[in-house]
Amino acid sequence: MFKKILIANRGEIACRVIKSAKKMGIATVAVYSDADRDAMHVEMADEAVHIGPAPAAQSYLVSEKIIAACKETGAEAVHPGYGFLSERASFCAALEAEGVVFIGPKPKAIEAMGDKIESKKFANAAKVNTVPGFLGVIEDADHAEKIAGEIGYPVMIKASAGGGGKGMRIAWKEAEVRDGFERARSEARSSFGDDRVFIEKFVVEPRHIEIQVLADAHGHAIYLGERECSIQRRNQKVVEEAPSPFLDEKTRKAMGEQAVALAKAVDYQSAGTVEFIVDKDRNFYFLEMNTRLQVEHPVTELVTGVDLVEQMIRVAAGEKLAIRQSDVKLDGWAVESRLYAEDPYRNFLPSIGRLTRYRPPEEGRFGDVVIRNDTGVSEGSEISMFYDPMVAKLCTWAPTRLEAIDAMSDALDSFVVDGIEHNIPFLSALMQHPRWREGRLSTGFIAEEYPNGFAPITPDESEKGVLAAIAMAVELLRRDRLDRLGGRLAPHSGAVKPDWEVRLGEEYIPVSIVEGMISVPMEVDLSIAGGKPLTIASQWRPGEPVWHGTVGGKQVSAQIRPLLNGSRIAWKGMAVSARAMLPRTAELDRLMPVKLPPDTSKMLLCPMPGLVVSIAVAEGQEIKAGETLAVVEAMKMENVLRAERDLTIARINAKPGDSLAVDAVIMEFA
Repeated sequence: MFKKILIANRGEIACRVIKSAKKMGIATVAVYSDADRDAMHVEMADEAVHIGPAPAAQSYLVSEKIIAACKETGAEAVHPGYGFLSERASFCAALEAEGVVFIGPKPKAIEAMGDKIESKKFANAAKVNTVPGFLGVIEDADHAEKIAGEIGYPVMIKASAGGGGKGMRIAWKEAEVRDGFERARSEARSSFGDDRVFIEKFVVEPRHIEIQVLADAHGHAIYLGERECSIQRRNQKVVEEAPSPFLDEKTRKAMGEQAVALAKAVDYQSAGTVEFIVDKDRNFYFLEMNTRLQVEHPVTELVTGVDLVEQMIRVAAGEKLAIRQSDVKLDGWAVESRLYAEDPYRNFLPSIGRLTRYRPPEEGRFGDVVIRNDTGVSEGSEISMFYDPMVAKLCTWAPTRLEAIDAMSDALDSFVVDGIEHNIPFLSALMQHPRWREGRLSTGFIAEEYPNGFAPITPDESEKGVLAAIAMAVELLRRDRLDRLGGRLAPHSGAVKPDWEVRLGEEYIPVSIVEGMISVPMEVDLSIAGGKPLTIASQWRPGEPVWHGTVGGKQVSAQIRPLLNGSRIAWKGMAVSARAMLPRTAELDRLMPVKLPPDTSKMLLCPMPGLVVSIAVAEGQEIKAGETLAVVEAMKMENVLRAERDLTIARINAKPGDSLAVDAVIMEFA
């Protein structure tokens, strides 16, 4: 077994690999760029080597720097994580030439499966079901339009060397092919240094289901069940689960056997994933094989009990797999939510900044529930524009699917993140969505259910009651604390007035205190809007970011952030401003004028911090609705900014190459 390994990656996956290595008694070496000098993976490793400036192309993607770090530290092997150099055959070969072991498959398998065009040829030869498409390289936009027309719409335009949703576009009609081809090729060039794209049929109502495989160097290969990865946004996975709520045992076995057949066909050695598109009739088609550890591997680990990172290390060290296919059992259900630094209320645009507060839910087993959080940041860490926006992967396990989803909902409500915009409100709302809870999924789920983007959720009447009760409980404890600080050491003892109003957003809800003790621990009976009394019980203290307690006997976790004379309460994807007031104060509050937001309708604002890739218009030019105005790149994704209406360009304030802050004015309209 290795004595020391180097992790050629950053963030949560580097931390994840270090954890397994330490468990095995293996010393670890981290590498870091200027931007990651104080990163968590650097602190966790036994040694760390600086490898260059912040841009990945000058640090994490430079194989010579990784090899030099191996020589400097005496690392015997390299675990690449995912992304960066994990699927670059030349890097694997270069390591082998230096006598350093690559913890992953051999160059032959990486080359065969890393190129999506070649991988489909191998899949056909191994009798794996494949999607109809054109496997040659598309020469230009005209060629793309011709091929798409022959295949039949809709089609998927994909980067041959792509992954992670980069370099991928769907064209529903001929008019969308040319722009989709150019954007896919541009993203592929900047992300992978390879601008080749191909086109295949886009399966309508598809599910994205992948099979985890594990193979050693002695001819033994197994599959460890499947993962459902159909909840996607812009072809990027958002929520995954294992097993799939859609597959039956017959289909699972057939997919698993085909995945193993493909792995054996390319002499695969290590953990890998064979991805399939599955239609509504459970017909499945090979999509691609990822010759690396997947982002979503934790859900497989939770339902199988197999440490995939440990198995990768053991296989790389030459050991035989100790696990047989008959040993693989799927136990319970696991769900993973990807926490991204992006604003769900602004079309999920990236967000950067410092984590002024970062408090994940406690990890471990709690009764029949397991909570796991794979992360590479801590409070005070900075989310940079140079890397992927994923902050953490929150996972829950429970005996059944709905129990795992409910556990995820509560864990998300308890996950405190301040300093950046993030997608927890969306993830929390998703956990309540009937279609998700019923397992009626497809890769078009988010686009179909949120066609106009994600908007703040409006609570229903019962939810308003819960929010009003929490707001009232928070206000009572706040006043009790002020009384105590003012020298009144005894509880209120009836001094609190019984009648109140809670303002939720713009609505005023009457609340009456029936009876109870206003202190910590609190237990008080409240009547909301004249209804039957509800018992509110909690150990919460003013200043704590998460309110845990029961409302009417039901467990509730909600985030509390102080506002002037009130609180902002976040719960199940809802976020409301709440203020508990005496009736006379509420009467006066209704008379307060409303401050209107400034008019920005004649400006194009930069929706996120990013780099201006191109400006598509000129001053004085007349533009039609839907036409491209500019392209801004952030966190490895190109974002096309289009005109929302017919307009004339009055002034352009930015140029290609400019780095802009969020809401910077790119151009002004007449």
